[in-house]
Amino acid sequence: MRWTKKGSALLLAGALLALPGPPATAGTPGAPRGTLAAAEPAEGPAPIDFAVVVDQSASLADKDLARETEAAGLLSQGEISERSRATVIGFGSSEKPGQSPVREVCELTVADAAGRERLSDCVQLLNRRDAARMGPGTDFPAAIRQAVTRLTQKSATGGAAAKAPAKHKVVFLLTDGKLDVSDSPEYGRDPVSRRSNGERRLKEELARARAAGVQIWPLGFGTEIDRTALTAMAEGGYRGACSDVPGSVPHMRVVASSADLDKALQETFAVARCARISHGTAGKPPADLAVVIPPIATDGSLTVSKHDPKVRVTYYDPAGRKVPTRGEFDGSTFEVGGQDGPVEALRVKNPLPGRWRVHIEAPEGHRDREVVVRAIWQGRLSSDVTLDPASPRPGEQVTVAVRMQTRRGVTITDPRQLAGLTVAAELRGAGFAPVTFRLADDGKAPDRRAGDVRFTGRLTVPAGATGDLRFTTRMSAPGVTSDLRPLNARVTQGTPLVTAGLAFDRATAHPGGTVRGTLDVTNNDSGPRVLRLAVENRTPGAELSVSPATVTAPPGGSTRIPFTVTLGGGTPLGELGGRIAVVDTGDDDRVLDADFLDVLVVAPPTWWDRWWKAVVGGAAVLAVLAAFLVAQAVARRRRRDLTGVTLELRQDGRVLDTLTVRRGQSVRGSFPFAVDDGGGAPATLRRAREGSSSGAHVLRRTGTGQLLLRPRGGAQVPLRPGEPAGLSAYELVVRGGGAGRDRRTGRTGTGTDSGYDTDTDPGYGYGHGYGVGHGSGAATGFRTDDGFGTDGDGSGFGTGDESGSRTGEGSGSRTGDGTRSRTRTAQEGRVPWPRRFGRPRRSGRSGAGTGDPTTTDAATGGGTGNSGTGRSTGTGGATAGDPDPNF
Repeated sequence: MRWTKKGSALLLAGALLALPGPPATAGTPGAPRGTLAAAEPAEGPAPIDFAVVVDQSASLADKDLARETEAAGLLSQGEISERSRATVIGFGSSEKPGQSPVREVCELTVADAAGRERLSDCVQLLNRRDAARMGPGTDFPAAIRQAVTRLTQKSATGGAAAKAPAKHKVVFLLTDGKLDVSDSPEYGRDPVSRRSNGERRLKEELARARAAGVQIWPLGFGTEIDRTALTAMAEGGYRGACSDVPGSVPHMRVVASSADLDKALQETFAVARCARISHGTAGKPPADLAVVIPPIATDGSLTVSKHDPKVRVTYYDPAGRKVPTRGEFDGSTFEVGGQDGPVEALRVKNPLPGRWRVHIEAPEGHRDREVVVRAIWQGRLSSDVTLDPASPRPGEQVTVAVRMQTRRGVTITDPRQLAGLTVAAELRGAGFAPVTFRLADDGKAPDRRAGDVRFTGRLTVPAGATGDLRFTTRMSAPGVTSDLRPLNARVTQGTPLVTAGLAFDRATAHPGGTVRGTLDVTNNDSGPRVLRLAVENRTPGAELSVSPATVTAPPGGSTRIPFTVTLGGGTPLGELGGRIAVVDTGDDDRVLDADFLDVLVVAPPTWWDRWWKAVVGGAAVLAVLAAFLVAQAVARRRRRDLTGVTLELRQDGRVLDTLTVRRGQSVRGSFPFAVDDGGGAPATLRRAREGSSSGAHVLRRTGTGQLLLRPRGGAQVPLRPGEPAGLSAYELVVRGGGAGRDRRTGRTGTGTDSGYDTDTDPGYGYGHGYGVGHGSGAATGFRTDDGFGTDGDGSGFGTGDESGSRTGEGSGSRTGDGTRSRTRTAQEGRVPWPRRFGRPRRSGRSGAGTGDPTTTDAATGGGTGNSGTGRSTGTGGATAGDPDPNF
């Protein structure tokens, strides 16, 4: 179902005239007699006759009168039925000769295209007050009398409505005050009697309106309103309503000022005529305004309060297409009114649902007023009805199921669109009085599921029923009415010889696809019976065919027959309307059973719909693989990175210069450098320029962390951290960098130990080694240094306190007595516990003399050891982190 965009102006003005009328639906050729519509209701919403009665008394300021005039224009322009009639009346009082209490500025006019243009012009006469022809008072009785007279007259200005006056008659009365006939001689000789007679006359006119079926809807504004009097006027007129919806019975309303009149009057109009209003946006030209029309709307008007006739309006439907101001477009019919006035409206039949855009433009000097768009709409729904059994017997219980469709054939499936809907059905036929019963969508038997927008009820066919039956469904909700199209059936006398049952489950199909169902037939006749399958009440534009179209039921048994319904390529998308029925051709096309076509038509699957899972799965695998490769590349790049590596240039054991690789200087794991040794100055290291690798030394690190050195013009050789490598006349030592293995040199001390001494560091390490010593004397003892060991001038066994392997070698003598303590320099600080168990190999330092500059040893116990040399090796656990390159 489609909506048009121009209804924003017409919807608001047309709320008064928009009572829905039943759409005509022709019977389907060849359809069974039991389901043919007996009548074709009139197309479009039901018309109404309404009068807008406007207070022109002296108490109103000019701006108030202008706003009343625009509000009256909104109703006359926005009416949604071209068969409605409207009149506009101004009123004041009559206080001296030549004056009249009422002035009919617009006679009763049919609200078709030509009539709306006349109404647009004549309503502007309300702005002109003539003190010579109308007094300043407020004569309610005269105003109501004039309106009721016009709405009950037998003729109108042209049009079919002149011959068939609308059923609903409504008066909308706008006022800012209270009854004031104190200076009107026709009501008495003095103010007191005049007021009393005025109140009595008002009651008489309201009684006349009630008798004529004319509703009174008072709308007051300002602070001087007599609310009691307005309530009496609403309750004194006709109390009937257009529906059973709460609030549709006439009542008064009061707003704070005339600035709120247009909105309040349109809302009142919508309630009075069983329509609904959608409020849109506002803005000053140039601007794009918007208003939403729901899917259930079948008729509507978009009203635009321009205030200035110079404002020009363009309408765009929810598909973004500019729609015509007159004529047909994509299944909708358009008709604009009031383009040259302060109020404009686009009336739309079968509007496209969705968000409509209203573009406004105005020349310079006409852009200071805010423009407002609203939509008044009504959903006139048709009912799709099934009976079970389809041809009941007198006294038999029947289940009635109903679902709703728009004029476009769109089946309503969203219960929110029908909030507050009540459904009732009436059964009429020969031999019994009409029977009324309610249907519900509450999930209670016989309703199969709550909220599926399929209303179900049950009744018993009166025992006196003979012949034809007529079911009429009535729907009532805010903005929703029914077309009152009947379903005809007929009773079956006695036990039928042939019975049938259709099974058609919920299905989803594409245009051009098929759906399947089954037909169970029991034939108790003596001969075969030919049955026909038919599609009824199908969605407009749907191309449906049943196969097989006819089936033969053999006598004396039951048969199950599968069938298919084929959807043509042009079948519209959405919920498929209609029902499938099976009829007995041998019994005057008696309907044996019927069931809804419960099919959702969706677009054929695209390539993406078919393969998206494979594509997404493949993409996920590729993404994981790519992430893995990227992680590998990043890890490799990090392993190759030389940042933090320090190069030491040495000659004859002396360090001449150092150079540390900074971040970003090792491109792809290579660091070119040069040795500057000219001019007699000590040689220095410097980083070579990028691209000069062929003329420089290059330090590289592979992806596995191995260091390689390629001297200038030489071959590439492996390099171990801490170990010197030849570089022309110099030696190069590489330290630090965090990747690869490191070897460290320990100390050698001289002295003798005797007794028992310990040196304990946190952690645990286990060492093994050997020692060879020479000299006179001997000393043995037990020593633990992050472990335990034996240290003497001969062979011994010991443990090292460091993580990694450790080699110590030295000569000399060591003497100790007392408590031993060891102090390390900051450079050789202890490695924390988590880093004790590493893999680096360390070699001790060498030294001579008693003690080490960075170590003080003392031992508890006595003993003297002669000088000797020894060598020990210890290995420990794993270590985490980078070892100190200077340790």
